[in-house]
Amino acid sequence: MTPTKKTAPTADDGALTWPFGTRNYIAFAVALAVIALGFILLAQGSITWAPILLVLGYCILIPLAILIRDKKADPQTTPAPAETTEPVG
Repeated sequence: MTPTKKTAPTADDGALTWPFGTRNYIAFAVALAVIALGFILLAQGSITWAPILLVLGYCILIPLAILIRDKKADPQTTPAPAETTEPVG
């Protein structure tokens, strides 16, 4: 019995891909900016805008940044090529 060398999956076969794209990072940066602004306002004593921005950042923007999918990075949403039916004969 000969030992076989196992190799790590590569991006060529589609088994190992990073799920986040540019849109995810931009949305995450916006969420962090909103959260930071919320904490700054909280430190200044704002009891109206600070909680609104913190809830918006933590409950809406961060989950949105995780769930957004790039169209290029997602092979499941790419439409299959249309089949053309040609008359036979």
